[in-house]
Amino acid sequence: MESPQTPPLARPVPPGYRSGFACFAGRPNVGKSTLMNALVGAKVAITSSKPQTTRRAIRGIVHRPDAELVIVDTPGLHRPRTLLGERLDSLVRSTLTEVDVIGFCVPASERIGPGDKYLAGELARLGKTPVVAVVTKADQATRQQIAAQLAAVGQLGDWADVVPVSAVSGFQLNVLADVLVSHLPEGRPLYPEGEETDEPEQVLVAELIREAALEGVRDELPHSIAVVVEDMAPREGRDDLVDVHAVMYVERPSQKAIVIGSKGARLAEVGSRARRQIEALLGTRVYLDLRIKIAKDWQRDPKQLRRLGFYD
Repeated sequence: MESPQTPPLARPVPPGYRSGFACFAGRPNVGKSTLMNALVGAKVAITSSKPQTTRRAIRGIVHRPDAELVIVDTPGLHRPRTLLGERLDSLVRSTLTEVDVIGFCVPASERIGPGDKYLAGELARLGKTPVVAVVTKADQATRQQIAAQLAAVGQLGDWADVVPVSAVSGFQLNVLADVLVSHLPEGRPLYPEGEETDEPEQVLVAELIREAALEGVRDELPHSIAVVVEDMAPREGRDDLVDVHAVMYVERPSQKAIVIGSKGARLAEVGSRARRQIEALLGTRVYLDLRIKIAKDWQRDPKQLRRLGFYD
């Protein structure tokens, strides 16, 4: 895993200090992004009940007195149906080969399916990288369900550890962090103290807008939404207001109508929800100019994928 471009501020670290990268892997919608946010203690990845919400490898940084744990959140592995899907799948596979430890996520309350079994087999072929099985969403399951799922997950592979956890209630979050850190190599911190992610603010803002748009749209629409922040800067003569100009891309005119809603009501709601999240991120008031454009079949078009930030 490539180290950050900016060297961390020099600071003394205790003997035995560990630093390195962990990656959460799993089929779509098993709680990977929510878990990363809970461990980091801040919202660095968007979350949604819609599968395949995550489209980038986003790094969240957990700072501890004894270690720095960099968590790489990746898209869920799935059978690709578009060029975008193929690129996301490739992104996940390349990330898995570069980290120090992998967290294989399986929800506590859902029966193990073909997707889980397939991924377990893929992880088993990675070789020396330790894999921790993480039974997520423990708050949604009974003790009996958790126990049964732990046993079922244990039969899927030879895991370094098996940990049940809940990002919502905080159940065993510290235990999971301890387990992941135990598999990191000794080394100095990679990021300045207090830094929670290395994602550029414009990318985080674009993701917050997409998250707001995902709420309440039809099932077929989420994969067709992409957001690009074209400009973001403090307003001239003001130190308390940031202007954000963003474009939301969809693939068809019918999808544009869905996002806009009756008399623009849904778009207004999306803008309002996104603006509140952006203000919380930036710590200042925000003026959000959000427009919608059609990029026909962008998920299947190499040129448009590059323009929207999804590179080969």
